Amino acid sequence: MMTQNWYAIYTKPRWEKKVAQTLTQHSIQAYCPINRVVRQWSDRKKIIHAPLFTSYVFVRITEKEIAEVKKGDGVINLVHWLGKPAIIRDEEIEIIRQFLAEHQNVQLEKVQFRINDKVKMTSGFLMDKEGVVVAVKNSTVKVALPSLNYIMFAEIDKSGVAKVTGIEA
Repeated sequence: MMTQNWYAIYTKPRWEKKVAQTLTQHSIQAYCPINRVVRQWSDRKKIIHAPLFTSYVFVRITEKEIAEVKKGDGVINLVHWLGKPAIIRDEEIEIIRQFLAEHQNVQLEKVQFRINDKVKMTSGFLMDKEGVVVAVKNSTVKVALPSLNYIMFAEIDKSGVAKVTGIEA
C-alpha cells in the first residue's frame, strides 16, 4: 500500500467548499479549513463560515491519486515545491484543525521568515547583530505553518499561555 500524504490543491476562486465536498463524495479525504468570522452590517452582526485559505483545499492521497484529483471540477493544480507536489506534514494539518476549533476571526499573514530562522540586523542600533526569529508580540500568540509560509494568529491573553520549562533556549 502506498503512503498517503497531505497536499494543497489550488482551486478556482470561491470554489474551495465545492471542491472539498466533491472530493469527499469521491471517497477522497479532503479538508477545507473553515474560519468563523464575525461580519458587521449596518443593522446586525453575523458569524459567517469562510475558507481560511483563499483558493486552497488540502487532500490526503497517494501519489497515484494525484492525476485523478487534478481532473476534478474547480481544481487548477496542486501546489508545487521544487518542481514536485508539496507535501504538507500531518502535524501542520492538525495544528490548523485545533487552532480553528479554539478561535474565531483567525487571520493569515504571509511571511518570508520562519520560526528559528537565523537573521542578521541590517540597520539601526543592532546593525550586523545576528539572532533567531521568535513568535511572541505583545498579547498575540502566533502559530507557524512552515511549509505553507503562513502564520495564523489570534489575540490571546498571556494568562492563557504557559511557559514550557526544562528546554534550553
